[in-house]
Amino acid sequence: MAEEVYSDLMREIKSGRFVWTGELEPAKDIGEAIEAARELKGLVTACNVTDNPQSFAAINSLAAAYKIQQETGMECIYQLRCADRNRLALCSDVMAAGILGLKNILALTGDYVSLGDTPRAKPVYDLDSTTLTRMIHTLVHEGKDISGTEIPNPPKLHVGAAAGPGVDPLEPELYKMKRKALAGAEFFQTQVVYLPEVLDRFFKGVKELNIETPILVGIFPAKSYGAAKFFDEYVTGVDVPPDFLKELEATKQIKDKEKRKEEVDRVNIEYFTGFLEHLKDTPAVGCHIMAVGYPRIIPELKKVME
Repeated sequence: MAEEVYSDLMREIKSGRFVWTGELEPAKDIGEAIEAARELKGLVTACNVTDNPQSFAAINSLAAAYKIQQETGMECIYQLRCADRNRLALCSDVMAAGILGLKNILALTGDYVSLGDTPRAKPVYDLDSTTLTRMIHTLVHEGKDISGTEIPNPPKLHVGAAAGPGVDPLEPELYKMKRKALAGAEFFQTQVVYLPEVLDRFFKGVKELNIETPILVGIFPAKSYGAAKFFDEYVTGVDVPPDFLKELEATKQIKDKEKRKEEVDRVNIEYFTGFLEHLKDTPAVGCHIMAVGYPRIIPELKKVME
């Protein structure tokens, strides 16, 4: 008997169509995230709602995901990280997500708390992303909470996990993916990838370990040189091509704002057209596009995959 499908995201993945997901950051005021969700409506199937990204205190992702879905109709992928909550709180939040009608969760271990704006916070890490994935799978498919107690109305949702194609060494990351798949992960979304050779090495390893869980590859079209440089310098496992950075840096010299935007778009479209053409020859089922605040680029990129 086939497993039930609860979300548009999983329905699209199972349909065999190429899937696009986006990203929303509630930060400390949800207004911009709601407007961004409205702009992304029709461009992506679902949007991730971040949970204290980089350990900066932000609006609770559970509340934000619910509010965004309610206000805009955009299906959300509720991010849930272990850094700030013990297993009891995590279990409670997953059950709450079911009550609020959320249909997708991305299980994350979470950045270490010293990286953010509240470095004196005590980290928790009672579970990690793999054991959180298993807990969610057990809640949904066995109807049992973290202590093994049966619950009368289990949440109806899908659990996904993250992967880092660009980390070095790659082998431990691939084995983590395998563990997450065995724990019940129903889809993967990867960290940002720019280089085709990183894709090829990653999918070669995925094939060797017989990881059959659907994978959405993360991409980051940068609407400014500063954004791309930040990813290159500060995001682990992400290398931004020097030529791409150089072309974006050159756009800073364009005085006219509209012409500068047009040139930034050209640089991104040219680069990612080639990248996506390469992606067609991989087993990826979709793209997770992390270009927060840059929705105008998405229609041109989607054309490449049609």
